[in-house]
Amino acid sequence: MRSSSKLWLIVSLVSGIATLLLLGGFVYAVHDIVNPASAPGFSSDIGKGTQEPAELPPTGQIGMVVIGDSLAKGTGDDEGKGFGERAVELLQSKAADRDVKLLGNLGINGLLTSGLTDELQEDGVQHVLKEASVILLSIGGNDLFQGAEALESGGDLPTAAELNTSIDQASERLKTIVAQLKQINPAATLVYIGLYNPFSDIEEMRTVGNNGVVRWNTAAQQTLNQYNGTLMIPTYDLFAGNLSAYLSGDHFHPNSDGYEQIAQRIVQSLK
Repeated sequence: MRSSSKLWLIVSLVSGIATLLLLGGFVYAVHDIVNPASAPGFSSDIGKGTQEPAELPPTGQIGMVVIGDSLAKGTGDDEGKGFGERAVELLQSKAADRDVKLLGNLGINGLLTSGLTDELQEDGVQHVLKEASVILLSIGGNDLFQGAEALESGGDLPTAAELNTSIDQASERLKTIVAQLKQINPAATLVYIGLYNPFSDIEEMRTVGNNGVVRWNTAAQQTLNQYNGTLMIPTYDLFAGNLSAYLSGDHFHPNSDGYEQIAQRIVQSLK
């Protein structure tokens, strides 16, 4: 009888362990379906959904200034609005009791981080920035992907080594740019538009470009974290897998829908 009790106990324990293993496997399987593992060469954007919305001034005008490269300017948008004007329109509808204005768009096609550090020395640029309550910054894409024109000319796309060198150099200049902007207008909320990989649909640039962009975004987030009143807007996840829907014909800049997606992210980050 005693042997039978022991046997029953062992069978019960084995059955219980098997049940726990099956339950654990089920939970893991469900988690894997809800949160699928990234495909090779794909990494999520830095800062996605982790930042608290920035508080806008409680009263008065909300003045936005856009500065940086061709994305800041709105190149590729058939309506010519870019994320700056679109963000103003969305924020105005969100804050109907406030006066939201785009005070200036200082975006320049082809601008590099080195060019922006020089631009920020200009008195006229500083004057406009000092009037802003929100500064929207887009820079770095040209530093990383200067070989973008190779798609049309048949030249070589940037290699991993070239991207890493560009990231090392440009991320140091970004530190200077952020410091300059916070010195010019320490009260303004500085919103940096993170980078995406416009070449993720090209096999030889998928992994290289994804890794480079994530590395850049990580460095940018670390720079912004050193200051109060800064935000980073993730765009990587918006464009990954959606290039045909959100890129313009040049295979580099967003189209109208792409800029609208970025603008919505910007407005969601402000309250």
